[in-house]
Amino acid sequence: MPLQRSVVRNFLDAPRLTSADLSMVFLMREDDDTRPRPMPTLTVREVPETVRALESLGVKSVKIFAGSRVRDARASQGISPIGLMSRAIAAAKKTAPDVLVMTETCVCSHTDSGECWLTDERGGMDLSQTIVNLTVQAVMQADAGADIVGPAAMISGSVRAVREALDSAGHKAVGIMPHLIFESSLYQGYRQSMGAVPRSGTRAFQIDPGRPERAVHVAREMVDEGADAILTEPALHTVDTLVHLKDKIPVPLVPFSVSGEYLRLTDCRDDGRRDVKGLIEAYTVLKRAGASRVITYGALDIARELRTS
Repeated sequence: MPLQRSVVRNFLDAPRLTSADLSMVFLMREDDDTRPRPMPTLTVREVPETVRALESLGVKSVKIFAGSRVRDARASQGISPIGLMSRAIAAAKKTAPDVLVMTETCVCSHTDSGECWLTDERGGMDLSQTIVNLTVQAVMQADAGADIVGPAAMISGSVRAVREALDSAGHKAVGIMPHLIFESSLYQGYRQSMGAVPRSGTRAFQIDPGRPERAVHVAREMVDEGADAILTEPALHTVDTLVHLKDKIPVPLVPFSVSGEYLRLTDCRDDGRRDVKGLIEAYTVLKRAGASRVITYGALDIARELRTS
């Protein structure tokens, strides 16, 4: 049969995964923070070299996560214009203005509780003040050069509030990509690396994996509030939702391949890099299912692998 010949098969194949399909995760740490972490992290000094390497391989976007060294109940350092997030954004954009910079906009890496919400005087959820903090964070991130901000607390009304704050601050061109998050054990590597383990043991607004209809409702609400795209996570646990949403909402869908997926689907090689063939297979499935991009910790190694394959 003709398809047994590789040259014919390659000609007839659908488009394959490319470097441009990938966005690289940056987990940021301060220069003098040498604590062991399960996930790879970067300092601001290391951002330019990494961005240049990504750009040379065709990876055109990054997603930045950054916490605060000093944390309190109000996540006050999360809105600092000289904080780690702001410095990381500025370093990336200064190095490569054409590389798109996305952020996480949340309080979990800035609160002393590790929760995604602020507390009121009685210790309960203060959702109105949480939303205020998110809007100030978003504007600060846009001021630093972010192209897309990412509200991640999944609090109803937060996307609309962020949109209004960005518009009022003169950032109408900055996009919003909120996180649509299912409950999962696959976030532990990230939470430990960022010190964002919730004191309560759970995230209040994340979606029960057994209720995909809830995900559709929340995604529609996010779009109605002004979302320009939707991030879904964990990537491989939400493939069915990705396929379903593709016909339900009019914005791009971007799966986030979370820390547990990265750790379980890669192996350490002798040269210290990760064998990412399993990720390439998984992300090909995501692309086939309708993903516009895939956000991953493995973007750099995958891009290297794709170049040589």
